[in-house]
Amino acid sequence: MDLFKKCYNNELVTEARKRDIYPYFHCLESKQAPEVIMEGKRKIMLGSNNYLGLTAHPAVAEAAIKAIEKYGSGCSGSRFLNGTLDLHIRLENMLAEFLGMESVMTFSTGFQSNLGIISALVGRHDYILCDRENHASIYDGCMLSGGKLLRYKHNDMADLERLLMTVPETSGALIVTDGVFSMSGDICDLPGLVGLKKKYGARLMVDDAHGLGVIGKGGRGTASYFGLEKDVDVIMGTFSKSLASLGGFMAADSVVVDFVRHTSRPFIFSASITPSSCAAAMTALDILKREPERVEKLNALGTYLRNGLSARGIKIKQSTTPIVPVYTYETIDTLVYGKKLFNEGVYVNPVLPPATPAHECLLRLSLMATHTEALLDEAMDIIKKVMSGGSEL
Repeated sequence: MDLFKKCYNNELVTEARKRDIYPYFHCLESKQAPEVIMEGKRKIMLGSNNYLGLTAHPAVAEAAIKAIEKYGSGCSGSRFLNGTLDLHIRLENMLAEFLGMESVMTFSTGFQSNLGIISALVGRHDYILCDRENHASIYDGCMLSGGKLLRYKHNDMADLERLLMTVPETSGALIVTDGVFSMSGDICDLPGLVGLKKKYGARLMVDDAHGLGVIGKGGRGTASYFGLEKDVDVIMGTFSKSLASLGGFMAADSVVVDFVRHTSRPFIFSASITPSSCAAAMTALDILKREPERVEKLNALGTYLRNGLSARGIKIKQSTTPIVPVYTYETIDTLVYGKKLFNEGVYVNPVLPPATPAHECLLRLSLMATHTEALLDEAMDIIKKVMSGGSEL
């Protein structure tokens, strides 16, 4: 059989393009901001992970420019060899202090962080207990590790305990969860996870890609949100969201971080984060530390958006984060609503299986601290108009 046969049989993509409801790869022609220019027209941006609005902050851009002037455009090598800059070390120290963890190491992307952490810590005789709604990078890290993957029902502590009871005493166990789940906006049941971790002698890793800068004291994430900073063994995070840059990190005890530094293939065999990305992330983190009110503003806007959509009769999935899902249920309906909103000037993210269960598709709305209530009112009125008009183009 021809290996490429599958390439000619991508039915959903073909149908979406034929019906002009294909939602991906829209071309952005301006900064990530509450209002953007996309394919030549103004759009209200409700589909970005730029939670704190810092990608357009002048100080962040200036820091990136100055880093290029001093260090050049790239590092041209792995952190193991010629790719470690003083910027990397300063960034890692800043993050460790901010999170109250002993040590931090950085990766070139957030996706690579999960690959590198999980595959280094888990061996083929170990077990990974994974929330069913975890990010794809966690699943790929589990596969790369060779460990035994056990998936528990989303945020279901009884199901997790059932699985933990099957782990042999001779095997290591790592519980892995998103802190803030990227599609639903749910927050993990961290107190329940900590309790089970202690009961069964497991270790606990939290992916805080959507938690850092969003929840917790001053944006310190999920562990801080629950006051359980000392009970999470590994925190993973990214720079591409709240920290307005590119890259990722692992925070843990020094001995654990040092082990991963020397064994993680995705880390060892990748070029390090560029100077500009390091400088941008450091500056964004510094702004977050100086201006914790950005986190408060972000979450206040989340409440405003949820209340406003509900008042307009729009069915949403309730959450307490600035990620607000609007139910659309079926795949084609979701694509049609997304296209109609785009045409009316609002950009949102259509979320389809496997990112959601079948028949539970949704439109994912996400906020920035730099949105205004007036802009959200404009967007919500458009959403009401589109959703009231049905799913016919």
